[in-house]
Amino acid sequence: MLQSISLWLTILLVVPVTATFLWVAFSRPAAVDAGDLTARSYRLRDWSFWVLLAVVTPVFLYTLTLMPYGTDPEAEGVQAVNVTGHMWRWDLSQDEFRVGEPVQFRVTSQDVNHGFAIYDEDMTLLTQTQAMPGYTNILEYTFEQPGTYQVLCLEYCGVAHHAMVAELTVTE
Repeated sequence: MLQSISLWLTILLVVPVTATFLWVAFSRPAAVDAGDLTARSYRLRDWSFWVLLAVVTPVFLYTLTLMPYGTDPEAEGVQAVNVTGHMWRWDLSQDEFRVGEPVQFRVTSQDVNHGFAIYDEDMTLLTQTQAMPGYTNILEYTFEQPGTYQVLCLEYCGVAHHAMVAELTVTE
C-alpha cells in the first residue's frame, strides 16, 4: 500500500518537473553572443572567491589558535602528571591532587601495553586510556570528590598483573 502511494506521488512530481525542463529546453531564444554574459559570470566568480577568502582566512586562523597542540597545560592551570607503566607497577610523577583542578595524565609504558584506569572508592571506573611503549597518550580528568582513588591495569600484562595498583589522593 505504502509503496503504491509513493509510486503515484513520484509520478505526480516527476511529470511536472519533466514538463518544465522540456518547456525550458524548447522555448529558449536563439543563440546570442555570450561574451558579455561570460565576462559578468567570471567577475562574479572572482568576486566570490575573494569574499570567501577574506571570510574564511580569519576564521581558519582563529580556529588554529583553539587547537590544544603545543600549549603548555601548566600555564592553563592544568596539573601535568607523567605516568609510566612497568611490569607490574605504575610510576607517577605526582599522586596527590586537589578537587576541581584539572589533571593531565601523560601515559606511556616502558615495556608492554597496559591499561591505565582510575577507579573511585566504590570501584567504579572513572576514566581510562592505553599505556603503550614509545607513545604517550594524554588523558585529562578533573576529580570532583575528595578521597582515595586507585589506578589499575586493564590490560593483562603478565603473572603479576593483578598487583599493578597505585593510589591517588584527592583533597579539598
